[in-house]
Amino acid sequence: MISFECDYNNGAHPQVLKHLVETNLEPTLTYGFDCYSEQAKEKIKAFCKAPKADVFFLVGGTQTNATVIDGMLRSYEAVITVPTGHIAIHEAGAIEACGHKVITIEKSEKLSAQALKDYMEWFMNDESRDHLAQPGMVYISLPTEYGTLYTTGEVEAIERVCHEYGLSLFIDGARLGYALASSKEITLPWLARHCDAFYIGGTKVGALCGEAVVFPRGDTPKCFFSIIKQHGALLAKGRLTGVQFDALFSPASTTEGEPLYIAISRHAIEMARQLKEILLNAGFKLFIDSPTNQQFVVIDNEQVKGLEQKVQFTHWGPYDEHHTICRFVTSWATTEHDLSVLNSLLRS
Repeated sequence: MISFECDYNNGAHPQVLKHLVETNLEPTLTYGFDCYSEQAKEKIKAFCKAPKADVFFLVGGTQTNATVIDGMLRSYEAVITVPTGHIAIHEAGAIEACGHKVITIEKSEKLSAQALKDYMEWFMNDESRDHLAQPGMVYISLPTEYGTLYTTGEVEAIERVCHEYGLSLFIDGARLGYALASSKEITLPWLARHCDAFYIGGTKVGALCGEAVVFPRGDTPKCFFSIIKQHGALLAKGRLTGVQFDALFSPASTTEGEPLYIAISRHAIEMARQLKEILLNAGFKLFIDSPTNQQFVVIDNEQVKGLEQKVQFTHWGPYDEHHTICRFVTSWATTEHDLSVLNSLLRS
């Protein structure tokens, strides 16, 4: 059976795994103070062109979101996102479990600066606002939950509203590599200039596990290391994530100078381009036009039953009584052979 179910159901990219094996017998410092973690942090700061940045390695996306949001907000503050925001739907209430309300506004996969401003104006003029959860942060993700991208102009407009109302801007980059590989505008240096915190996802972009949190201006929340530990997100063997990001931000063996992280992402985007073509040629309708590695199509329920016997994909939700929204995802591990098999299955 071939799989387009997600971008983290394989192990690590061979170059990452090779670096883990090569360094396996070396004794190093613990809790992320090892030489490989330090090397990886310096590489990330250099790629972001943010010499003052602070970088921390955590294990997974939910831990990262919960830890960063809890670390940056005061106990009475809430975070604003869209109804499809990952923290609002796919993290089992992790943010609320930390004591912070998730405020959802605007019925879209992307947040607009105007909707944010309208909400803040309503909040500021509500006579009962002292009885409400106080907005303290805006959360968006690149790419969005539906694989779409914000333009740089859209993010900069959101950033301006955040500054106007004293809100922090936090960008979830669990799949950031695919945004970087598919956008001509978004770069790590640009990202470092236009938000208060973001993270570079490794779990979904070639690592066994791991996310790199970046506070680009070095204004990290006080005692953030302790906050990480308090959330159970501190690895004693911190080298595990450090070694992987050291490999991800080293030159790819297949390219000259380009880091493995970007090379992996470019491969997935090219596979997704071909995948979209195959799905459209098979007569499926796009649910949303995604330029990244997640493709959403509408499939007849009877066809879904037949196809899922030979292909792994995600049932995203009902489209109508007779059709289902299905998600197909590519990654570093997707091959031309996988696409060829899918194409043959759909044609038959």
